[in-house]
Amino acid sequence: MTETTPQTVTLDVEGMTCAACQVHVEKALRETDGVAEASVNLMTHSARVVYQPAVTKLDSLVEAVRDAGYDASLPATRSQEQEHDHGGPEQERPLRFKAIAAIGGGVATMLLSMPLMHGPIMHGVPNTLDRLLMQALPALYRIPAPILEYTMLAITLLGMFWAGGAIYKRAWQAMLHRATNMNTLVALGTGAAFAYSTAATFFPGFFRQHGLNPDVYYDSVLLILGFLLLGNWLDARAKRRTLDALHAFAKLQPQSAHVLRDGVEVEAPIASLIPSEIVVVRPGERIPVDGIVVSGTSSVDESLITGESVPVARRVGDRIIGGSLNYDGALEYRATSIGADSVLGQMLRLMQEAQSSKALMQQLADRVSGIFVPVVLALAAITFAVWALADHSGGMSRGFAVAVAVLVIACPCAMGLAVPAALTVSIGRAAQLGILFKGGESVERLARVDTVVLDKTGTLTEGQPRITSIHAIGIGETDLIALGASLEQRSEHPLARAVMDYATTRGITTAPANSVQAIPGKGVTGSVNGRTIAAGNRALLDELHIAPPVEAPSLPGATLLYIAVDGHLAGYLAAEDTLRPGAVDSVRALRRMGLRVAMLTGDSRAAADQIAQAAGIDDVHAELLPEDKLARIRALQADGRSVAMVGDGINDAASLAQADAGLAIGTGADLAREAGDAILLRGDPAQIVTALTLARHTLGVMRQNLGWALGYNLLGIPIAAGVLYPFTGLLLNPAVASAAMALSSVSVLANSLRLKRFTPR
Repeated sequence: MTETTPQTVTLDVEGMTCAACQVHVEKALRETDGVAEASVNLMTHSARVVYQPAVTKLDSLVEAVRDAGYDASLPATRSQEQEHDHGGPEQERPLRFKAIAAIGGGVATMLLSMPLMHGPIMHGVPNTLDRLLMQALPALYRIPAPILEYTMLAITLLGMFWAGGAIYKRAWQAMLHRATNMNTLVALGTGAAFAYSTAATFFPGFFRQHGLNPDVYYDSVLLILGFLLLGNWLDARAKRRTLDALHAFAKLQPQSAHVLRDGVEVEAPIASLIPSEIVVVRPGERIPVDGIVVSGTSSVDESLITGESVPVARRVGDRIIGGSLNYDGALEYRATSIGADSVLGQMLRLMQEAQSSKALMQQLADRVSGIFVPVVLALAAITFAVWALADHSGGMSRGFAVAVAVLVIACPCAMGLAVPAALTVSIGRAAQLGILFKGGESVERLARVDTVVLDKTGTLTEGQPRITSIHAIGIGETDLIALGASLEQRSEHPLARAVMDYATTRGITTAPANSVQAIPGKGVTGSVNGRTIAAGNRALLDELHIAPPVEAPSLPGATLLYIAVDGHLAGYLAAEDTLRPGAVDSVRALRRMGLRVAMLTGDSRAAADQIAQAAGIDDVHAELLPEDKLARIRALQADGRSVAMVGDGINDAASLAQADAGLAIGTGADLAREAGDAILLRGDPAQIVTALTLARHTLGVMRQNLGWALGYNLLGIPIAAGVLYPFTGLLLNPAVASAAMALSSVSVLANSLRLKRFTPR
């Protein structure tokens, strides 16, 4: 990789608390020279950056984040465990303790303020609550007013510095960088309330001389901080739960493995393993890396990787996946893929990239968040001015309290979490079901499709055809199979495997093939023992100008593989594939979802019709080349259809890329190169239904979250400003407004967590 090749890095970002923070960090990174793309995730506290190494260095990216008022760390400075650690219960406990202490202090100052508001100290008329408190705490009402106020001042100061210190520090840092965020709103609101209360405590006469009530809001200051911290604690718990799936995958791979070196079994760190080494795994152990079994048999649980709950048998020659759990037998296997190249490594990378990506719906939230805090500050100032001018008797005091309520009820957090929270839970749940979503946009596209186009081989069928008959023309059957198998051993097509298996079971030996060339959608050509060999379908014969059989073969439902030698047809093989279990039910389920279902295949009309009829598909297009499939999808899109293509991701790569949404059948290898929006690790047709259903559910939750976040602020801020006061006399206490603000983001996260309970139909 050269320095001109764009590289991608994921940074850990600390100090972000709301959507406004996310917008500031993203802007700072995008404005850095050499950065092509930057996406910041408030859920995972990470930033995914695509940059040109020749223009900018990693240290410059970190400095850009720090210059914006936040902190960042490079991947190289984190251990593997830290890389996927986004906070645990031990990091949440201080938040909970501070929240409880601040709320407790707020309740205490509220009790201390009761005699000042209505009791004998203020020579007011006691209300019912006062009379109850006088009976329960008579000593409280005998304490002089100055002592009560000084005590409240001391408690509030302690709470502000100890419990709320981080909030004020972040607000100050944001101000130094000419930015605003949620901490700005809270710091201004509580700071103004504290300053007003302190002035009223020391200079009550000045207030009365100017027609103002010397009210104190010490309890509101502490309760606002307490509810905010309580919300932060609940947010942290909910975020940890949304990231549980990613954490679980990150912990699947053991840190060491038993390896045979010089005939001796030694325990070695995973990082020291190299491909081709022999790894030993015992019953009950987790398989450390990907590989091919060379000795032993066992049952392996791959449920956390493929979503398949039933253990699968593994024997010599079978492939096993790192992170799987070995059940009942000892295995020796040859390591193939290590670290980031392994299936688990690719899954983790895809999940992290998906969580760092942004859904189209989030663009609205980002635009609103970018101007949210300044707008709220302006609204609070206007609110204060309106109340001060409109209400001449105590309007300044009341307007001040209302303005504080406006500041603290506004919640940019909910908007920042609305979409990524739903996506994070959905992506994690999908991975547990053996489905890898590529990102937020992919989920949205999948949710909006109205047409599903299915490939036949490997999608509706098992993809493991078997040779059922041989028809040689002027050559022996054994020679025909030997030549065909020699050529096909260099191909990955399912028919090639069928020919190889047939030759192996009958003990037919193969020879090396040279100058092998694959012709997409048609077949393969090459030379074997100096003879020119071609193996493929009727389209290949036409391209090579080779005459087809004199009599058309009558083999309904069979796929024909023609073999030509030195420019002449030498015979053909008939192969049959079987319909996947569950294909019929899946097609029915797709139709019940209101989706149009079609099948596109390069196979013969007879073979395609047989499978389509068995699966219950009426719209069938057979004998298509890759470019024909592409043209068919474009035609559907031209008719206004939103198309999802399901294929193997290799021959169908162009069609998957062209479709509005692509679902690639994953084989457990080379996952990252697939062209689809989602990868179905098991290839079970039922996973198509699951992926589309989960995408629809996720889109619904994202809409609910965004609607709640926007609606909450659109309704909450005017209510806090007092629009209902002329009609109902209702004004929100600043502490109540703070509790409502904390509830907003918690509600968004709780709603997103419902996706963890999603179960396939």
